Amino acid sequence: MPAIVVEGLTKRYGGFLALDSATFTVGEGTFFGCFGPNGAGKSTLLRLLTGQMPPTSGTAEVLGLDPAKDAVEVKRRVGIVPEVESPPSYLTVSEFLRFAGSLHGVAQLDGRIDRWLSFFDLRGAEGMLCRDLSKGMRQKAMLAAAFLHEPRLLFLDEPFINLDPIYQRKLRDYLLELREDGRTVFLCSHILDMAQRMVQEMIILDHGRVVLRDTVSNALARGEDLETLFLRLVGGGNGLAP
Repeated sequence: MPAIVVEGLTKRYGGFLALDSATFTVGEGTFFGCFGPNGAGKSTLLRLLTGQMPPTSGTAEVLGLDPAKDAVEVKRRVGIVPEVESPPSYLTVSEFLRFAGSLHGVAQLDGRIDRWLSFFDLRGAEGMLCRDLSKGMRQKAMLAAAFLHEPRLLFLDEPFINLDPIYQRKLRDYLLELREDGRTVFLCSHILDMAQRMVQEMIILDHGRVVLRDTVSNALARGEDLETLFLRLVGGGNGLAP
């Protein structure tokens, strides 16, 4: 069964067309990339797929559920790391992870929390209020909360943002482990050289439209790396490519 099915998905904000008739399928166990310039519709698409807002038209299924109608159940089953959201400022790191774990009904929660505090080097900071964390530490807390319940499907919007190179690599290696384990990951990222090492299938968005659906291996077979392909398709308007 496909993990994600999108048919003609469209979102308007007043007169602005943020997403225009997107159609694609993500097979279960696929590491899937969604790429595009700023304002292309990536974050809008992710919010639609995770039930954070309804579409203007079109349909989506996530793990067999309609996120517009079953938003709570979709959020329970998946892991989400949005681009700009931060953990609640009034909770400590430990309280935030315990809250996230309880929402997902995580068994043996203390052990899970301990694992991710160690993985992201947050031990010693678990008693700090989230508002007092650095940007990088807040990002680590958001990632830990998304990974706690070991979801079948992860939605990651710029997950490497604010992480130093050490933790960018550590996160990349963990995501590659998930790929080997057959988990499904939906990744939005501007770090194309890193994404190329992980992603199997992809779409590229520009001005709300899907301008390419392909596999990374097909692009590489044509002699283009992901950055070259990206700039050829969407860079011309920015003066980056002919």
